[in-house]
Amino acid sequence: MRLSRKICLLSAVAWGLGAGVPAQARHAATASDLADEQARQVLAHMSLQDKMALLFSVDGGGFNGSVAPPGGLGSAAYLRAPPGSGLPDLQISDAGVGVRNPAHIRPNGAAVSLPSGLATASSWDMDMARQAGEMIGREAWRSGFNILLGGGADLTRDPRGGRNFEYAGEDPLQTGRMVGSTIAGVQSQHVISTLKHYAMNDLETSRMTMSADIDPVAMRESDLLGFEIAIETGHPGSVMCSYNRVNDLYACENPYLLNTTLKQDWHYPGFVMSDWGATHSSARAALAGLDQESAGDHADARPYFTALLAADVKAGRVPASRIDDMAQRIVRSLFAAGLVSHPPQRGPLDVVTDTLVAQHDEEEGAVLLRNEGGILPLSPTARIAVIGGHADAGVISGGGSSQVDPIGGEAVKGPGKKEWPGDPVYFPSSPLKAMRAEAPDAHITYESGTNIAAAVRAARAADVAVVYATQFTFEGMDAPSMHLDANADALITAVAAANPRTVVVMETGDPVLMPWNSSVAGVLEAWFPGSGGGPAIARLLFGKVAPSGHLTMTFPQAESQLAHPDIAGVTADNVFEMQFHTDQELVYDEGSDVGYRWFDRNHLKPLYPFGYGLTYTTFSTDGLAVHKHHDTVSVTFNVHNTGNRAGVDVPQVYVGLPDGGARRLAGWQRVSLAPGESREVTVQLDPRLLAHFDGRKDRWSIPSGKFRLWLADSAADERQQVSMHLPGRTLAP
Repeated sequence: MRLSRKICLLSAVAWGLGAGVPAQARHAATASDLADEQARQVLAHMSLQDKMALLFSVDGGGFNGSVAPPGGLGSAAYLRAPPGSGLPDLQISDAGVGVRNPAHIRPNGAAVSLPSGLATASSWDMDMARQAGEMIGREAWRSGFNILLGGGADLTRDPRGGRNFEYAGEDPLQTGRMVGSTIAGVQSQHVISTLKHYAMNDLETSRMTMSADIDPVAMRESDLLGFEIAIETGHPGSVMCSYNRVNDLYACENPYLLNTTLKQDWHYPGFVMSDWGATHSSARAALAGLDQESAGDHADARPYFTALLAADVKAGRVPASRIDDMAQRIVRSLFAAGLVSHPPQRGPLDVVTDTLVAQHDEEEGAVLLRNEGGILPLSPTARIAVIGGHADAGVISGGGSSQVDPIGGEAVKGPGKKEWPGDPVYFPSSPLKAMRAEAPDAHITYESGTNIAAAVRAARAADVAVVYATQFTFEGMDAPSMHLDANADALITAVAAANPRTVVVMETGDPVLMPWNSSVAGVLEAWFPGSGGGPAIARLLFGKVAPSGHLTMTFPQAESQLAHPDIAGVTADNVFEMQFHTDQELVYDEGSDVGYRWFDRNHLKPLYPFGYGLTYTTFSTDGLAVHKHHDTVSVTFNVHNTGNRAGVDVPQVYVGLPDGGARRLAGWQRVSLAPGESREVTVQLDPRLLAHFDGRKDRWSIPSGKFRLWLADSAADERQQVSMHLPGRTLAP
């Protein structure tokens, strides 16, 4: 059995598909075998020097204001293929939520931006995630790029993380499936997607030097499980190792992460590239499993995978067979994703179609947290005071290497900060204008919110006040606190006191504290809404579409509830100092109990739990039953729409193991039902969520005993449960 075929068979087992291998998996195995053979044929005619040329990319023109290299389009990195190899040049672009134009280097580099990764994940819709990935891949392909640095799967271990908005949340199963689906969408467009940042890059503070210290078993059951499932789901052509140290070893020269886990245990056939500035050695990194140094001419202290690596090979410190393996992994990914046979065809973007994809993504991912008295949807003839958040101009986005240049230009011009990451960027998708277009018979006024007294007067004169509140988060720095930006808390408190019929629309990159929560009638978490954010929010508020998002991160009542209430050094003023602040070691003594699992283990009540979300109708579930067939476990139940309008429910299945501990999400289903409609639903449980990772045997082991299963609408719901008994068994590696 070839390695590539073994990967697909293992994926089928891991997803509880039983002994039979679906046709799709057999096709993937055949395609992977073909890519391996095509790579071997190409490399057989290449010299050692040509193979080594594949191991080092140069800055593409976006690093510290440099210029694009000859042949480069202007991007994160560029790699010129060896002449005569028949391989394409690698045009590598940042693309967390859309195709980036670093330092505005390309004259026509604006693109459509999806909402944040958190918004996509909050849809719990793998089909939507794939469509979102297809959109980014399609725009990349039409822009001339064939590798995207997108597919973030780091778990939310701290709700103040500066890059949480790029990722998917705090659960490994949910993260892996959603991020993997986005990756699959990107790669369907003949563009390689990069799974990142591997691994434990869960904070920005001291990210270049910090050691994330965690028991390897706990890491396999949490953060690494998310990456494992993303690889099975999306088959990314590349994985990016992260800046930080893991158990004192830099991630990009950590053999446990790269060789033992990724390549040996998971049988990953693709290549590992470094993050920009994350390479620290030549021989040590190559032997640990790093395959390609990224933008090493500018990002790293010195270029390691050029003359230094060549000297290591000549001296025998790195065997030539390792260079063959590195090149093989890179070239087979080019063939597997179709880069060789389907080179990019540069052309205009389909902005209208792509913006509608972004809008639909936001409509599915926004989460309705509060709706007292049925204040939402809004009446189309109401007097509405819209307040704050630059809602007259656009919607905010997250900062850093995922920042997309807005089509139509930035909606809000800031004071012109020059330091990283610059001023917040607002996409010109105005919620105010969209609300007026959606409800032309409503009387809608606007106040900026900078003058609280004026905002209060506007609220008093209205039937409903809608306050837009923002939280700007960005790469390179964690949020100093969990509060909204500037005077937002004071503004909301004052407006709610003047008009209790107040709705708050939050555009945030993280969960936030909400001291005013009980004083307002409605709360809609819109995350960073993306290029279609304005119309999406308006349609949600007026009920043209019903909210269907569910939280993928726990909203705590206070920072004291967190596993780590303080982030060391987070109050530093300079963002660059934040990244290098200290060589501290952060001990993740909570182990695998991330997010809702921590709250469950410690019997803490959050403000809003993981999995929570409201809509404009009501649902009920019943008939929960467990089914065991050979080595698979599934549950069935009935879902009923008991309301008077169509809607989407996201019933979730959690499991408690015989030896206790926090319960875990083991599966879910997204169900769309008409009023009065019912449906029987089957959810297959991922067997790894029924198991512990056995570090001694280096594999998953299901304990023998009584398991508890909950059918729930959030991680805090315990109303419906059943028990089952399983014999102990060890899963195939």
